[in-house]
Amino acid sequence: MIVRKLKDIRKSDKHVKSEGWTSDRLLLKDDGMGFSFHVTTLFAGAELHMHYQNHLEAVLILKGNGTIEDLGTGETHELKPGVMYALNNNDKHIVRPETEILCACVFNPPVTGREVHDENGAYPADVDAEREPALSD
Repeated sequence: MIVRKLKDIRKSDKHVKSEGWTSDRLLLKDDGMGFSFHVTTLFAGAELHMHYQNHLEAVLILKGNGTIEDLGTGETHELKPGVMYALNNNDKHIVRPETEILCACVFNPPVTGREVHDENGAYPADVDAEREPALSD
């Protein structure tokens, strides 16, 4: 059983800060759960261009308001407490928090812990993953 306190994570290196957001990584790849679990704060006024090319993500809004724009369809959806969105097709999107948004996020495959968005708005693929030996190895 894994038991962690959010207040402790926020004082550790699992509290990751980046432009427009912070993320408290409560479960990571090394925990062996097959997914990672984060509590993330998105700052009011940010415009977060994201495209998780290597991960699927589900997000539940706990507090705050804003919008998410699906760049593939052009649709914009309201974000408010109780709304969940899932990026099941590696959807390219923009999140625009109108107020500070607190949300719970799940990533598959799990992240390792220190990832921040690259120039494409993605987390990198897990470079630490063991690779299968090639037939020539």
